[in-house]
Amino acid sequence: MTDWIDVAALDDIAPRGARLVKTRMGCVALFRTADDAVFALDNACPHKQGPLAEGIVHGKAVTCPLHNWVISLETGLVQGNDEGQVATYPARVADGRVLLDAGFIRARSAA
Repeated sequence: MTDWIDVAALDDIAPRGARLVKTRMGCVALFRTADDAVFALDNACPHKQGPLAEGIVHGKAVTCPLHNWVISLETGLVQGNDEGQVATYPARVADGRVLLDAGFIRARSAA
């Protein structure tokens, strides 16, 4: 059974926007696409640790605000000619609330 934790209202994240949330198990960047899909990733770009929650969301990707690296919201993989990956976490929306899989967040914070 998945242990989901409520971290934000969907309306707290603008369409094609992002928000950094702090949980007891660490910070996670939440992203909302234009079609209301929600994704959760670590907030640090693998290049220079740029704050991804401050990046530009387009399609199912986010562009890092520091050096324009494009990262897939679905896989966390850096797109294009650059290499790297950001950890992703299961997220879902229920009753207008964004929920994260607590087990994945705990595993990340213990590492």
